Amino acid sequence: MRALYQQVYGEPETVLSIREVDQPVVPDDGVLVRVGAASIHIGDCHLIRGLPKAMRPAFGLRHPRSPIPGTDLAGTVESVGSAVTAWRPGDEVFGQCTGAFAELAVVKADSIVAKPQGLDLEQASTLGVSAQTALQALRDRLAVESGHKVLIVGASGGVGSFAVQIAKAMGAEVTAVCSTRNVEAMTSIGADHVIDYTAEDFTTGSERYDRILDNVGAQPMSAVRDVLTPDGILLSNGAPVSGWFGGLDHVTKVMLASLVRKRQARPFLSVYRQADGLALKQLVEEGKVKPLVDRVFALDEGPAAVAHVATGHAQGKTIIAMSET
Repeated sequence: MRALYQQVYGEPETVLSIREVDQPVVPDDGVLVRVGAASIHIGDCHLIRGLPKAMRPAFGLRHPRSPIPGTDLAGTVESVGSAVTAWRPGDEVFGQCTGAFAELAVVKADSIVAKPQGLDLEQASTLGVSAQTALQALRDRLAVESGHKVLIVGASGGVGSFAVQIAKAMGAEVTAVCSTRNVEAMTSIGADHVIDYTAEDFTTGSERYDRILDNVGAQPMSAVRDVLTPDGILLSNGAPVSGWFGGLDHVTKVMLASLVRKRQARPFLSVYRQADGLALKQLVEEGKVKPLVDRVFALDEGPAAVAHVATGHAQGKTIIAMSET
């Protein structure tokens, strides 16, 4: 089978290549999926670059533990392990695994969900890390309720584009912060108000928000907290990642701030939950969430696709299709 492959850390277009590799072996509790499409999230880019370097003991000291990158996929069940009863060949599914950027991938039986009606496999592949992060941030960490004024910073990215729609589905009044070229897209996915950060600094405005999800981390936390209501909550969910500790210092600051300021939520990493995959499926089928797709690349263009996401300027989700589109 063909797969996107890396042996060393580095820039995507330098260290990634297309290779013929052995088909993965399916364990008793596993499912073999013929991947129709895989979407890319910024975490994939960090892992391919091996950044921050201080985290390499966790994901591979000298080289990545998994030479096939990728997490989020959608496809068709090819075969199942002897202990799997929930799935059968031909089922169309989406979910998460290790090694998604390949024509075939092995997933755990409880790490996939039936593809939502109304989405093709390319669109369904986007309902992974970014979508689950948005859902868990708004529901579990920020406890968004109907009537809340919610500000989404970095609204045009993978997490942000889902967060805008999920917050709207929760009944919130949503303000999206993005660049000029993304203003129209934010309106199209349901944002009530849009702030173009190239023309306006939301931290100096008069509006106050009940909940803020900051996916960028470009502004000082104190300045962002200043535009909260007295009972408002800020969740800082992003920061530039580079070098040995880039990004980790921001996480540490957020953690320390959360210990002394009740309006600062603790940082978190999303964890895949099949129940949340089902929740996203329901939101899609109810017409409340629709993936915002930036570009679709062929597998042969995989290195360029990852490099595109690594710039941090992709609108919504970028997809690698395993066959010609």
